[in-house]
Amino acid sequence: MTSELSPQEAARGALRAGLPLGGDRHGPVAATANHIHSVISTLRELDFGDTPPAASFRAGEEGTDAAV
Repeated sequence: MTSELSPQEAARGALRAGLPLGGDRHGPVAATANHIHSVISTLRELDFGDTPPAASFRAGEEGTDAAV
């Protein structure tokens, strides 16, 4: 696992992307980025097995034979 993004690193990354942040935004942006990273890390651990890719799904073509 990588270390968490610091507020200063978040500010530098935002500036490199052309999105300069005010000083009061560095902490919240770093916290949000760290949260997103933890969610993505969790998703990478999931085993999707034989789940077909989303591109194979065709809306409206599913069967409608289920009883309600």
